[in-house]
Amino acid sequence: MQNSFFCRNSYLNVYELASKNSNISTQLLYGEKFKVIKKNKNFLKIKTDFDHYEGFIKVGKFKKRLDKTYKVSVLKSKIYSKPKSKFGTKKYLPFSSEIEILNKNNNFVMFEKNKWISFNELETIKKQNKDFTKIFKLFLNCKYKWGGKSFDGMDCSALLQIFYKFNNKFFPRDTIDQVKFKKGVLKKKVFKKGDIIFWKGHVAICLNSRNLIHAYGPRKKVLIMPINKTIKLIEKTANLEITKVISI
Repeated sequence: MQNSFFCRNSYLNVYELASKNSNISTQLLYGEKFKVIKKNKNFLKIKTDFDHYEGFIKVGKFKKRLDKTYKVSVLKSKIYSKPKSKFGTKKYLPFSSEIEILNKNNNFVMFEKNKWISFNELETIKKQNKDFTKIFKLFLNCKYKWGGKSFDGMDCSALLQIFYKFNNKFFPRDTIDQVKFKKGVLKKKVFKKGDIIFWKGHVAICLNSRNLIHAYGPRKKVLIMPINKTIKLIEKTANLEITKVISI
């Protein structure tokens, strides 16, 4: 019996428990592979292939096979019902979605029956982009959403993880695991581009020696803030000090 499948939704909520009233712990993006551990009424307990994350998704229709060759390289790629159409649907594929090209018509490619996206918004599956500043800035002003990892909502740890996912490298999903994944320092006075700052339950990435970017719950969006001001603000409002600094 096959128990490995691929997500065919633009994104799919993964819940902590087998209930739609449970908290969302993460999301599957289109093309992500997962393994079914067991069925629980209308839910499936799954384990993701990329980051080995366990949770529950609603029972649905999933792809059994997917020969992924390209991935979305923009924040969201509009889905069209036919190529050359001026008007797309109201649906999008999120950044880092992985697709199989079934047909091509000029600048459009079909990844499912009657579902087309622009070829210009894709990169080959093995393509890497080490310009993390460019990737993080794609999500500027996206709303903050606990468990989210797409244009429709993003949390702080997902913002960091999505960079590694796009570059085909494993990185944990939650800050509690991310902070342990690399060696670093406990304290730092001068920050530089690529520094990753951890607090208990929160993470931000330095874009340069002055500013950082993070999905910040209190401001309800992804935004750029001054590093020192943010450190003082988090200490004042949440009574949290930096727990570790690592490098991207």
